Amino acid sequence: MKLALHWKIIIGLVLGIIWAIVSSKMGWSQFTIDWIAPFGTIFINLLKLIAVPLVLFSIISGVSGIGDSSSLGRMGAKTLFTYFITTVLAVSIGLTLVNVIKPGKLIDRESRIDNRIRYELWAQSERVEVKDNINYLRRPEFRERAEKIAALSQTDIVDAKVEAKIQTANETKEAGALQFMIDIVPQNIFLSLNDNSLMLQVIFFAIFFGICLLLIPNGKSEPVKKFVDGTMEVFLKMVDVVMRAAPFFVFALLAGVVSKMAGDDLGKVLEIFKSLSWYSLTVFIGLLLMIIAVYPLILKLFVRVISYTGFFKSISPAQTLAFSTSSSAATLPVTMECVEDNLGVDKKITSFVLPIGATVNMDGTSLYQAVAVVFLAQLHMIDLTLAQQLTIVLTATLASIGSAAVPSAGIVMLIIVLQSVNLNPAWIGIILPVDRILDMCRTVVNVTGDATVSTIIARGEGMLNMPEAKAQV
Repeated sequence: MKLALHWKIIIGLVLGIIWAIVSSKMGWSQFTIDWIAPFGTIFINLLKLIAVPLVLFSIISGVSGIGDSSSLGRMGAKTLFTYFITTVLAVSIGLTLVNVIKPGKLIDRESRIDNRIRYELWAQSERVEVKDNINYLRRPEFRERAEKIAALSQTDIVDAKVEAKIQTANETKEAGALQFMIDIVPQNIFLSLNDNSLMLQVIFFAIFFGICLLLIPNGKSEPVKKFVDGTMEVFLKMVDVVMRAAPFFVFALLAGVVSKMAGDDLGKVLEIFKSLSWYSLTVFIGLLLMIIAVYPLILKLFVRVISYTGFFKSISPAQTLAFSTSSSAATLPVTMECVEDNLGVDKKITSFVLPIGATVNMDGTSLYQAVAVVFLAQLHMIDLTLAQQLTIVLTATLASIGSAAVPSAGIVMLIIVLQSVNLNPAWIGIILPVDRILDMCRTVVNVTGDATVSTIIARGEGMLNMPEAKAQV
C-alpha cells in the first residue's frame, strides 16, 4: 500500500526525534549537528527559495484574474476582517486558559517571592510604577533577602539573544504612527524579494502590479498574464519535486533541533520542559482548541459542505510541514497546493488570500503571546487587571500582523506586548528554552487558520468546488 505524503512526513518526524534521543545517549550529538542537521537547513532554504517568488506571481495572477477592482476591494476587506476575528478569538482563548489554569502560580512560592523582588528592583531602576500597590522591598522581613538579590542582579549578565530581541522590539515600538505604512511600500522590489521579513512589501508590489494589469487593454496585458501564470506553474512544480524528499529532510530537521537543545545530555531537555511544563501545557491546550474546535466550528457555520475529517485529511501535509519548519512562509507553497487540490478552493482565492494570511494571520502567535505575558506576570506575583489584559488583547492582535512568517519572530513581538503593560521585556529569557517547540505547534495553528479563512472566502465568493470525498454526505 502506498503511504500518503503526510504519513511519510510524520514517520520522518518521529524517526528524527528518536535519532536525536539515541545520538544524545550515545554521545553522537555533534555528529548529528554537523552531518545531519544541515539537510534540514537546506530543506527550509529550498522552501523559502520557492515561497517568495511564488507569493509574488500568485498574487499578481490572483489579482489580475479577479476581473474588476470592486471585486478585489470586497475580497480584500472580507479577508482582513476574517483574519482579524480569528486572531481576537485566539487571544481571548489564550487569556481565558491562562486565567483558569494559572500556570505561573503553580511554581514554588519562595521562587515567586524572589521573582517579585527582582521585578520591584527592576521597576525601581526603570522608574516604572509597581503594580498591585504591593511592595516587598519596604517589608522588614524581606530586607535581607532583597539585599542579596540586588547584589546578584548587579552582577547578572544579560543574555545576548535577549538583548538583541529587546533592541529590535524597541526600534519597532519607537517608530512613528505611520511607520508601518512607510515600511509596506518598497524602495526596491529586488531587495524586498531577498528578505523574508519584507514579505508585506512583496505583497504590496504584487497587488499594485496586478491592479495595473487590470487597468490596461487586454491585448497588452494578456502576454504578461500568460508569463505570470506559466512562471507560477514552474514554481508549483518545484514544490512537488522538493516535497518528494520531504520525509528525509524533516528527519534531518527534527534530529538537528532536538540535538541542539540536548547536546549529549538528554536530561537538559527534560529539565527545561519540567520547569516550564504548566506554561507549555497551557499554550498547547489553547493551540489544540483552535485546531480541533474553533476552526471546524467556523467552517461548520460558514461553509457547511466540508466534513470534519475531510478538512484535516485535506490539509494534513501542510500541517505536518508547518510543524517541522516553524515557518508559515516556508509552508505556503504546500498550503496552496492542499487548499486548491484537496479542498477545491479556486486558484483566484488561494493566490490572493493565502499569501496575505502567511504574513498577517498569526493566530497561534497571538494566543501564545497572551498566555506568555500573563504567565510571566503570575510568575512574578503580579495580578494584571481586566484593563491591562484587554491591552494585551489589542497589542497582541496588532503585533501579530507585524510578525514575520519565520521561526521565533513572535518572540520579538512578545517584547512589545510586555512593554505595553509595563513589564520587564528581559523576561522573555525565561520562556526561550521551550520557544522552539511551541513555535512549531503555533505555526500549525497559523497554517490551519489560513486554510480555514481561504475556504470561507471561497464559499462566500462562489469559488469553492469541494471534492465529493471530502464533503459531507
